[in-house]
Amino acid sequence: MKTKVLRILPFLLMVIAVLVIPPGVQAGDYPSKPLTYIVCFNPGGESDLTARIQEKALEKYYGHDVIITYKIGGGGAIGWSELVRSKPDGYTIAGDNLPHIILQPLMRKNAGYNTLDLKQIYIFESTPDILVVHKDSQFKTLQDFIKYAKEHPGVVTVGGSGSNTANHLGTILLEKAAGIKLTYIPFSGSGTAVPALLGKHVTALMTYSTMAVRYKDKFRPLAIASEKRMEVLPDVPTFKELGYNVVEGAYRGVAAPPGTPDHIVNYLADVFDKVMHDPEVIKKMNENGFKIEYMKPAEATAFVKQKMKQYKALLEEMGLIKK
Repeated sequence: MKTKVLRILPFLLMVIAVLVIPPGVQAGDYPSKPLTYIVCFNPGGESDLTARIQEKALEKYYGHDVIITYKIGGGGAIGWSELVRSKPDGYTIAGDNLPHIILQPLMRKNAGYNTLDLKQIYIFESTPDILVVHKDSQFKTLQDFIKYAKEHPGVVTVGGSGSNTANHLGTILLEKAAGIKLTYIPFSGSGTAVPALLGKHVTALMTYSTMAVRYKDKFRPLAIASEKRMEVLPDVPTFKELGYNVVEGAYRGVAAPPGTPDHIVNYLADVFDKVMHDPEVIKKMNENGFKIEYMKPAEATAFVKQKMKQYKALLEEMGLIKK
């Protein structure tokens, strides 16, 4: 009897494995084809720049081609809506951004996804908001900017990446902290916001540290929304230094569709961990003004949940959503 049980045990284990792991994603089969990496914002912005920096190392550690594709609109919502409808087989992922993935479901009736639908793989970077003006602007300091905005309510236009995003929230926080009224102009990404300031179609941008580094010869940074100054921008004061409690910015990572098996998510997390420790990637990230983060699935998910509580409380306090 014991011998008979031992003979059928491998068969039973195989049946259990087939039932537990969906067809086509058995551990031994993955990965076996290219990875589609959705960027939810315009080419030229932080999400696109990051994906391009990662691309070569990602292909190396993943072992297959990586196809970067764009699904643009709704401050990222178009891409994330598509992600949650994608097959959970580990071959489609998307860059995801905080606070965007939290603010949109909180502030819109139907964002097309819920925050926790996005299965976190890895959070790999952060970029603080930064207020910049054209290098020829009349505003030399943040004090100049705020003084003018107080004297001309609603006249000062501030461009940024998307609505219900880190740039949008940073602008709202500045309005509240300084007691001013600005007109926020949303663009489909940092890449499209930049030409608006270069062409002087907006007064300023609430953008990210990366854009201040990239366009240092064309923009004049007035203040950065971080707790302390960034090494890559040592001459840019923080809002807090100047007396305004404005600390905001974006965290970026990648997510999988809901239902993606944990072993695949963990595999991809290990791949991205290797990518973000790659010396060439580190060099390029630092040069472009990104702060590297190393959050694997459990930590990334806990961080998202923590931020959900934080942003909900903040929006309620500011009267932007009901308690």
